Amino acid sequence: MKDERDVLISQRSSLINQGTVLIVEDDRNTAALVATYLEREGFTPVMVHDGGQVIQAVSDWDPVFIILDVMLPNMDGWTICRTLRKSSEVPVLILTAREEEVDRVAGLAMGADDYVVKPFSPRELVERVKAILRRSRPASPAAASVLSYGGLELNPEKHRVTRAGEPVLLTAWEYKLLYALMCSPGKAFSREELLSQCYQNSEAVIERVIDVHIGKLRQKIEDDPAQPRFILTVRGHGYRFREEDEQ
Repeated sequence: MKDERDVLISQRSSLINQGTVLIVEDDRNTAALVATYLEREGFTPVMVHDGGQVIQAVSDWDPVFIILDVMLPNMDGWTICRTLRKSSEVPVLILTAREEEVDRVAGLAMGADDYVVKPFSPRELVERVKAILRRSRPASPAAASVLSYGGLELNPEKHRVTRAGEPVLLTAWEYKLLYALMCSPGKAFSREELLSQCYQNSEAVIERVIDVHIGKLRQKIEDDPAQPRFILTVRGHGYRFREEDEQ
């Protein structure tokens, strides 16, 4: 409905259009403030104020990024995030008034790429959006080379992962983790190292999040996540990817 979905299209011809960002926030003042900052950076903000309209809005607008409040009418942010992750890799940043560690872990485990607690700085929020988009973009063709092991294949140029020829739908976090591990088979990465590979402002993220994402990643690429064949645990340290000649 027109009164529940607003769009601001930047008139700054000097800025390159960086794509549509869907702002899902029932507080119209907050949504409008975030939209203004996004517009200044060349994004096209689309505002949705009702949780029940988000899935249709994603289909209509095909956003490059979603800023998602948790407390919404008709459908909460957690449910929306879980639903989106069944069919979409679009990066999601969760907005919430709750800052407990368990809530941060829960949000990221559901497939969110970042977590911001209210009240927040709109400028910092937009910088987080830009940072996540930079990390989720495909590698340049010059640096791209297909990584493969045991039927698992990662193509950096196409930003695509397949297993036995079938596509594997990963979040930006999961893709970055898998890419880092597959680039250095056999190398034991600490959780801190994996955080730095995926998240530039790693001081804002707890190391436990790596365990959550590795668990989700294993569910998608392993025959038996409890007995992983690709991503192995290095006890007391972190994780590594199995070497090609390793039994």
